[in-house]
Amino acid sequence: MRIVQVGEQDWAMVREVRLRSLREDPTPLGASLEREERFRPKHWQMRLRSSPTWVVLGDEADVPLGIVSMISEPASPVDDRHLIGIWVAPEIRRSGTGWALLDVVRKAATEEGARTLSVWVRDGNLPAINLFVRTGFVRTGERQQSPRDEDRVEERYVLDLV
Repeated sequence: MRIVQVGEQDWAMVREVRLRSLREDPTPLGASLEREERFRPKHWQMRLRSSPTWVVLGDEADVPLGIVSMISEPASPVDDRHLIGIWVAPEIRRSGTGWALLDVVRKAATEEGARTLSVWVRDGNLPAINLFVRTGFVRTGERQQSPRDEDRVEERYVLDLV
């Protein structure tokens, strides 16, 4: 298994793993499978142009088994990078893959001069909360309604990179 940074040319692979993540775990991700299934190739390419993205590839036939992206979140400090869309396939969970994805993003954020790495986590998403807390993220107490589901609340967690 390996983690690779992907680019615009890899849009079909990113689409494949992203849609799988939404089919298998739609609630924690806060996105709509139906909406993302309608995205055209240009949309996926634009996402990859604007957000560094990494994919976990399995040993057999380079099957994508995980994904994570990083953005500069609007209205956040310029020295903060924001983690989005982390997902690991059920068949490789609890293998250290989530930790490895976080390490890749942490390194990239540090290389960009970021002082913090942040993530919004939905209330009740205990596997994600446990992963983030165990890897050093701390709760900020900053809460908001989920942008795509006003019935759900999420909290911001931050990792100090310095």
